[in-house]
Amino acid sequence: MAIKDTLTTVTDGFKTQLDCEMLQRFDTYFKLLVEWNEKMNLTAITDEQGVAVKHFADSLTLFNFVDVKKNASIIDVGTGAGFPGVVLKIARPDIKLTLLDSLNKRLTFLDTVLNNTGLDAELVHSRAEEGGKNSHYRDKFDFAVSRAVARLNVLCEYCLPYVKVGGLFVAMKGPNADEELDGAENALKLLGGKVEKVHKFNLPCDEGERTIIVIKKIKPTPKQYPRISGKIKSQPL
Repeated sequence: MAIKDTLTTVTDGFKTQLDCEMLQRFDTYFKLLVEWNEKMNLTAITDEQGVAVKHFADSLTLFNFVDVKKNASIIDVGTGAGFPGVVLKIARPDIKLTLLDSLNKRLTFLDTVLNNTGLDAELVHSRAEEGGKNSHYRDKFDFAVSRAVARLNVLCEYCLPYVKVGGLFVAMKGPNADEELDGAENALKLLGGKVEKVHKFNLPCDEGERTIIVIKKIKPTPKQYPRISGKIKSQPL
């Protein structure tokens, strides 16, 4: 079964309906992912079913639970191979997307994907904590999203500085999110975030439990955050 057919099947019932043009873009993205993965480490999952479910459908679940207004600005922090950011852009070309990653060759890959799918995004080569201090990006986004980058208390320090007050940070997590939530209470309080919703669900095809944590930015993040990376990791909030 081609990835377009698999993706159509596994996203049946999702809020986002994929049309022919979107499916063609996903097909292009998949082929480039497999091709580039041979020369650089982008993902351990390269089979059609795995990519369709564990990368593409998993990223699209965000739209099932979060209302993203037309032309919303979204930054994907630590985007890696483009999940969830590029997937969200394929399904919703209206969003204003920024992809941030510390590794330039990943951004070269993403630039190739965008060029081949006719989509646009701002590509930022930066460590997350440095970008969060940069006035061009700090407090500028309706949404920050991140998928499988770090524990939640650490992730909040990386991501919340990018979000406007009133905006949302959406953390896409696996099954052990409750424990991470308990450990992030102090970080949320210090950084100006408040948990708004926690959504638990199972991926299609019995591919495991997932959690989407929606955090609202209720006040500005104090200027001293984010700290340098070594401090964030060695002394998490």
